[in-house]
Amino acid sequence: MKNYDIIFFDIDDTLFDFAKSEQVAFYKVFNHYNLVTGLNLYKKSYQEISKVLWRDLEDGKMGLVELGSERFRRLFLEHELEIDAVVFNQDYLKFLGEQTHLVQGAKQVIKALSHKRLAVITNGYTIVQTSRINGSPFKDIFEHIIISESTGFQKPQTGIFDYAFHKLQITDKSNALMVGDSLTSDIQGGMNYGMDTCWFNPAYKENPTSLKPTYEINKLKGLLEIVK
Repeated sequence: MKNYDIIFFDIDDTLFDFAKSEQVAFYKVFNHYNLVTGLNLYKKSYQEISKVLWRDLEDGKMGLVELGSERFRRLFLEHELEIDAVVFNQDYLKFLGEQTHLVQGAKQVIKALSHKRLAVITNGYTIVQTSRINGSPFKDIFEHIIISESTGFQKPQTGIFDYAFHKLQITDKSNALMVGDSLTSDIQGGMNYGMDTCWFNPAYKENPTSLKPTYEINKLKGLLEIVK
């Protein structure tokens, strides 16, 4: 065990169940446009498109605003739907911001660590992430919520960690821990910055990269065995 002063959490698929949130928001926005027929086909295409675009975002090849509308522009082009992708994306983000589904054990773990300094470093849209946190049991828990859209940087870029450390007035990286599910975002970012990292891997995925997180857990409660 180690006595970390500050613990940074990722949000999506670490504390919040993003797959479930996305599924509900996706249904609601397509239902709003009377496009429920063919929804499974749209969802499959969307996931393939979105995966490529989010990788481009992490690599710095695309901005978040562009990503939002571009994923739907490509989807509608593929399925020959004449819909304004910008407006559709805005509606989708509104529905997504209403979703507060938590990962199993998240509420209990955060409560158990409430005596620590806790903060969030997340990629995503400010309006969505703040809305979801404010509608959850974590509303008044985190000291700061660092969101990529607000900072101009996204994980794994060191800029977002610089921003976070300045905001929380942290000078000693050895006293900070980054917890997240993404090897290429959370773990890569934390390692690049010289922090200890904890890979949350509930699906027991193989690690195909050369990255070696400081810790690996398969259940969130495993974090309590790491942190004093």
